[in-house]
Amino acid sequence: MSQNNPSLADLFKQLGLSAEQIHMERFIERHQLNTHADLAKAIFWTSDQKAFLQEAIEEDSDWAKVVDELANLLIRKP
Repeated sequence: MSQNNPSLADLFKQLGLSAEQIHMERFIERHQLNTHADLAKAIFWTSDQKAFLQEAIEEDSDWAKVVDELANLLIRKP
């Protein structure tokens, strides 16, 4: 799936997750990361999801911005 300006909901769909607002919020609440954690290496992703996230960042694809957005949302808040 290639998009010019994918949204967070599009990313959730691409990762095979529910894009309903309440489900996205729950996912973010339940999958918090430490400040310097690598999003693509988080233990909760499948191997395909990890590969997609890593590729999006490495290739600076259209998905990179929204992958960064998700990473920032998953950072543990004090």
